[in-house]
Order: sequence, then structure tokens, then C-alpha cells
Amino acid sequence: MSAAVTPDSAVPAASHPRNIGVLMAAQALGGASPPIIISLGGIVGQMLADDPSIATLPVSLYNLALALSTLPAAWLMRRLGRRNAYLLAALLAVLAGLVAAMGIWRGDFFTFCVGTMMCGLYGACVHSYRFAAADAVADNMRSVAISRIMIGGLAAAIIGPQVVIWTRDSVAAAPFAGSFLGQAALALLAIPVLAMLRMPREVRQVSSGTGRPLSQIARTPVFIVAAVAGVVSYGLMAFVMTAAPMAMVACGHTVGEAALGIQWHVLAMFGPSFFTGHLINRYGKVAVTAAGLLMIALAGALNLAGLELLHFWGGLVLLGVGWNFGFIGATSLLTDAYRPEERSKVQGLNDFLVFGTVAIASFSSGRLLNAGGWETVNTLMFPLVGVVLVLLGGLTWLRRRPSAA
Repeated sequence: MSAAVTPDSAVPAASHPRNIGVLMAAQALGGASPPIIISLGGIVGQMLADDPSIATLPVSLYNLALALSTLPAAWLMRRLGRRNAYLLAALLAVLAGLVAAMGIWRGDFFTFCVGTMMCGLYGACVHSYRFAAADAVADNMRSVAISRIMIGGLAAAIIGPQVVIWTRDSVAAAPFAGSFLGQAALALLAIPVLAMLRMPREVRQVSSGTGRPLSQIARTPVFIVAAVAGVVSYGLMAFVMTAAPMAMVACGHTVGEAALGIQWHVLAMFGPSFFTGHLINRYGKVAVTAAGLLMIALAGALNLAGLELLHFWGGLVLLGVGWNFGFIGATSLLTDAYRPEERSKVQGLNDFLVFGTVAIASFSSGRLLNAGGWETVNTLMFPLVGVVLVLLGGLTWLRRRPSAA
């Protein structure tokens, strides 16, 4: 007995636009949690940790938990359905925010770390909203649907920092505890939104299997190229973004200028989502993905050209737009790699690879900056981008062969 997913047509066509709207709103609420954790995790860690060298451990544990949760999240979606899995993760995120706030209130670093780590499953589910959007529409609308969900990330990039600003001093005896209560409140608000989601139902029926083995799918050219493009796009973005503020301050720029550069970077990451899907429909998934990787390389070149504020800010903006094109293009390309009954396990493996790389990048970026300098951080980008461009060219050649299926 195995689960087989009914076609998208099993859900009324009128529900497709509603699903996109629901997922956009859920992305705006759920995507606001990481900015709160990332912006405050190190600061709170400095307040609570006895050893200053582990002050950023709460952020690192969140990234690690997110990476490790991608495969369990995919399993939950197969067993419970997307909506129920998302609701469970949102409930856990409410509890996570309360635990983190309690850790601050009690001055307990370990409890605070547990709270940030507990939010990892929620982060993994939020990142899968783009796949849920792709599964909810016709094939020719998948790129547009994925792009629309990323617009919710633009709202999240505004909501998260504003929650920090408005709530950081709301609990006088425990600075920043209010911000994590705000994080819990955002997850609580997401629950009734996610309850409105109507995805294709999974039905139980006798079946010869649940699609091809994952090992077989992972060896197909389209999966390899899509996964590598997603890993490199997201990994390089996280790698350089983490190092950039420290490099700016080391070069004599102010903390405020570094923060403003990150703000422009985040806006550049999600702003193009208004039209990225249409570009993919017009020029193709491979072309837009390649354009994103080229822009990431241009960001590295601009960073190497000088150490003025314009070089840092311009590089961060290029990096953000390049990530948008590269990651959305790679996500769209991945939808060509699986059949409906295979999607949960393939999406889970892809996100495990992507966010595992992001976790490694967040751990290693600061160390490499201290050991090799800003120049080394940016120089390492070029060979990785070159490898992906070669793979994209190879996939295009394979698809044009007369014998290609």
C-alpha cells in the first residue's frame, strides 16, 4: 500500500490562485523568523554566554537544524499532507519563540539555544512553500508561482527587522525577549493562514511503488544540474553576505553603513521576484539560472575592484539579484526532474543539499575572512560559478540531441 498523489486537477481550478495567495502570506509571516534569529542571536549570545567565542552558536544551531530538518519535513509532508505538516511546524515555531524568550528571561544560554534550534523545522517548511506553489498550478505557470512566493520573502525582509525594532525593549527586565515573543506571535498568526491551504489530496491505493528510487533520480542530469545550481547560488550568497558586514567594518565603514548594505541586499534578493517568473517563461529556466550565476560572479568582481562603500553596496545588490535569478531558476529546473509521486522526496533531498551547504557557509565564512581576507572570499566564487555554467551548457546540449527524450 502506498501513497499516490492525485493530479493537480483534483483540486478545483479556482483554488489555485487562492493557494498562491495563502502561501505568499504564509511566506511573509514565516520568512520573518530568520531575520529575527540572525540579527539578534549573536547579540543575545554575547549577553548570555560565558565564553564570547560561542556567542553566535544560537544562529549556527538554527542553520544546522534547518538543514537537518529538510528530510524529516519531506517525510511529514508525505505522511500528513503539506497543510498538516505546515501547521505542525508553525505550532512548533510558536513554542520555539516562547522557549527562546524564556531563556533570555532566565539568563540561560542553553535554553535560548534550544529555542532557536527548535525553529529549524519551521524554517525547512517555509522554504518548501515555493514547491507547494509549483505543485498547485499547471506546468506552464510553475515558474510564475515560485516567483510569487518569493515576493512574500520581500515582505518578510521588512516585517522581521520591524518586529525587532518595535519589541526589543518591550520586556524591560529582559532585553530582546519581546522580539522572540514577537517571533512566536508571527508563527501563531500563520496558523489560520495555513489552515486555508487546499493542496492536491493524497489518496491511498495499491501501487507498484512510489516512483523511481531516489538514488536513480539523483543521477539524472536535470537533477544534478538543478541541485548544483541551487547549492552554488544559495551557498555563495550566504557565504559572501555573512562576511560582508565584518569586511566593511574592518575597512573603516560604520556599522550603520554595513546594516544599510545588508538591507539593500535583502531587497535585491526578493524585489526581482515580481518579474523573474515571466523572464523564465520567456527565456527559459537554464538561461535565467545562468544569468543569475553570472551576476553573482560580477558581484565578486566588483568586490575585488575596491574597498569603497560603492563597491560593497553594489556588490551586495548584484549578489542579491543574482541569487534571485539563480535560485528561482534552479528551483524551476528541479520541477523537471520528478514525477508527481516523487516530488516530496526529491524536494527534500534538494533542500537538504542546499541548506546543508548554507549551514557550512555560515560556519566557515567568518573564519575564512579572518584567515585569507576579503579578497580570498570573493576569488573563491569564480571557479564554482564556472562549474555551474559548464553544467548548464551541458544540459542544454543534451536536451538538443535528437535522441533526447
